[in-house]
Amino acid sequence: MAAQEEECKGNVKAQLAKLFEVSLKVTVPNEADVDPLIAACTGKFGDYQCNNAMGLWSKIKGKGTQFRGPPAVGEAIKNNLPTSEIIDSCSVAGPGFVNVVLSKNWMAKSIQMMLIEGIDTWAPQPPVKTAVVDFSSPNIAKEMHVGHLRSTIIGDTLARMLEFSKVKVLRRNHVGDWGTQFGMLIEFLFEKFPNFEDATETAIGDLQAFYKASKQRFDSDPAFKERAQQAVVRLQGGDEKYRRAWAQICEISRTEFHKVYQRLGVHLEEKGESFYNPYIPGVIEGLTKQGLVEESQGARVIFIDGINIPLIVVKSDGGFNYASTDLAALWYRLNEEKAEWIIYVTDVGQQQHFDMVFKAAKRAGWLPQGDNYPKASHVGFGLVLGEDGKRFRTRNTEVVRLVDLLDEAKNRSKAALIERGKGEEWTEEEIESTADAVGYGAVKYADLKNNRLTNYTFNFDQMLNDKGNTAVYLLYAHARICSIIRRSGKDVEELKNKGTLVLEHKDERDLGLHLLQFAEVVEEACTNLLPNVVCDYLYSLSEIFSKFYSNPECKVIGSDKETSRLLLCEATAVVMRKCFNLLGITPIYKI
Repeated sequence: MAAQEEECKGNVKAQLAKLFEVSLKVTVPNEADVDPLIAACTGKFGDYQCNNAMGLWSKIKGKGTQFRGPPAVGEAIKNNLPTSEIIDSCSVAGPGFVNVVLSKNWMAKSIQMMLIEGIDTWAPQPPVKTAVVDFSSPNIAKEMHVGHLRSTIIGDTLARMLEFSKVKVLRRNHVGDWGTQFGMLIEFLFEKFPNFEDATETAIGDLQAFYKASKQRFDSDPAFKERAQQAVVRLQGGDEKYRRAWAQICEISRTEFHKVYQRLGVHLEEKGESFYNPYIPGVIEGLTKQGLVEESQGARVIFIDGINIPLIVVKSDGGFNYASTDLAALWYRLNEEKAEWIIYVTDVGQQQHFDMVFKAAKRAGWLPQGDNYPKASHVGFGLVLGEDGKRFRTRNTEVVRLVDLLDEAKNRSKAALIERGKGEEWTEEEIESTADAVGYGAVKYADLKNNRLTNYTFNFDQMLNDKGNTAVYLLYAHARICSIIRRSGKDVEELKNKGTLVLEHKDERDLGLHLLQFAEVVEEACTNLLPNVVCDYLYSLSEIFSKFYSNPECKVIGSDKETSRLLLCEATAVVMRKCFNLLGITPIYKI
């Protein structure tokens, strides 16, 4: 068993599953592939529960079994468990539920080992080596809006969770840098700046306004429209002057995007639509040879079972579209980048489009049927709403600029620090870095704590509140734990190796149990691509710690259990920091 326990060291649920697997094989030797059903308990009977008895009973009751109902199956599962230092005791309740109480010695030892060996030993181990996370993906020459903010924040967190799980993650920014709109932008650029190479960001000014002006010109001037359409042909044909103008517009946009990524601390590698363009003809030819592509009303399409509209892969004018690009990108990611899991983070409105692309890929045999790897997943998210319950905009119906939004969050958190008298106590650098951590962290956490499929209301006052389930409350809670450790005057590194952690008091044990559930929580968040699971865990951890710390019986500094309780404080801080790290939030160490 030792090697198996090593394999899933941090994950209590997985370690118990291994033990129950052994018992189930002995209990029902003739039933193949019985997966242990292990869940954390909420009741008072135990810490975990094995829930196989009822399901097994329905399988075996007609087969001349010696058992007389689910409770007897539960008893046998309990009795056939191999001995293990993990388990203190087991009991059977109701229709055969096997309740497990964990050994507090084992719990304390596991937490102390994590402190010595590092939290990475508690990382999940998903069955993939390489994943692509396709997120953010704004359009060139247009402002990033709050929808891109959600995609950027959620995508970054999913990438971080997979990276923590030792998966090689290709973070892809699939920017909209190709298509017919570039014809009008390039023609307008030539018109405004005959020496277009001089057209810097300052000269062009607001790229959004430049886009609008060129669109107005396109709609009202037939001669300009004609030139713009010719420009598309020249650009796509590789004309040097047009390619240079295109590259220039892209570069100016990139500078704008970078301001947002820099504030959020998000790293992406750009592979825009233009990157996949050369692969489209070959991919469509391959699908045609397989008999998947059919003619329909002048266009070339792929029909998808159960969906009444076809996936158009070549438009009736012979041009390519999103579906052509997305199929080429999926082909590239599977064949060239050898990704086993490809995750697309966009708003829920694109759900059907991706569903069709993935079904086409399954028809082509690129992806297996069912839920096996390699697989592609669409991670949808809801809208960001204003306080009026409508889509979030500024007063004049313009979408809010993200840079302004992030700067306001930072400025508000800075003002709150000054108001609390930190201007006199702290250096300018400390104030700036804390305002960054709190302001940007608040925006991220307000987004991530919701189930991503729901809409959420953007409200500065709520997200920057230092009470309740907010980043501010959690960052302050972490800073308080750090100050307890500092006040003790003890060297925590020394205590890890020389001290001993014990979980005698109920509140200590409750905190220890929650800490030990970190690994399975991150695994669940990874498997289901739901960052809010980590947020819920982090908030509960903070609440459970408060209950422990505010109990006079669990006094830390100056008590005879000081060493053990300082180690418990340190373990809480380490797990909180890892949660912050997964959510892309920078911890603060003093308030």
